Amino acid sequence: MVFGPLGASCAPYIKSSRTLSRWFKPIANWYAHAAGYRKYGFKYDDLLVEERDDVQRALTRLTVRESYDRAYRLKRASHASVLHKPLSQDQWITPAEDKRYLKSHVLNVVKEDQERQYWDNLDVKRN
Repeated sequence: MVFGPLGASCAPYIKSSRTLSRWFKPIANWYAHAAGYRKYGFKYDDLLVEERDDVQRALTRLTVRESYDRAYRLKRASHASVLHKPLSQDQWITPAEDKRYLKSHVLNVVKEDQERQYWDNLDVKRN
C-alpha cells in the first residue's frame, strides 16, 4: 500500500501484477460506474477536496481551457443536482474521457513542497 498526497493506494502493486489487474479491473469499472459521478458530468479529479493547499495550488496551474472545462462541469452538475436528476445519458462522461488531469499537478506541488522543506531545513556547516 502506498500513501501519497492523494491518499492510500494499492494501485501500483495491482498494476504491476497481470493477474491482479485482470481480477480487479472489472471491479474497478463497476465501482466507478456505481459511484455515479459520471452521470452528473464529473471527471474523477473534479471530486478532489479543493480546500487542501496543494490542490488549490495545482488548480492555478491548469491551462485556461482545463479551468474553463472544470468550471463548466461543476456548474452543469450543480444544475442537475438542483433538478434532482442526472444528466441525459448522451452527456455522461465516458470512461475514455475520464482521464486524470489534475493528479500530475498535485504530485508536482507536493514534490516542490518536499524539496522546499528540505532546502529550508538544510544545516550548513563551516569548517
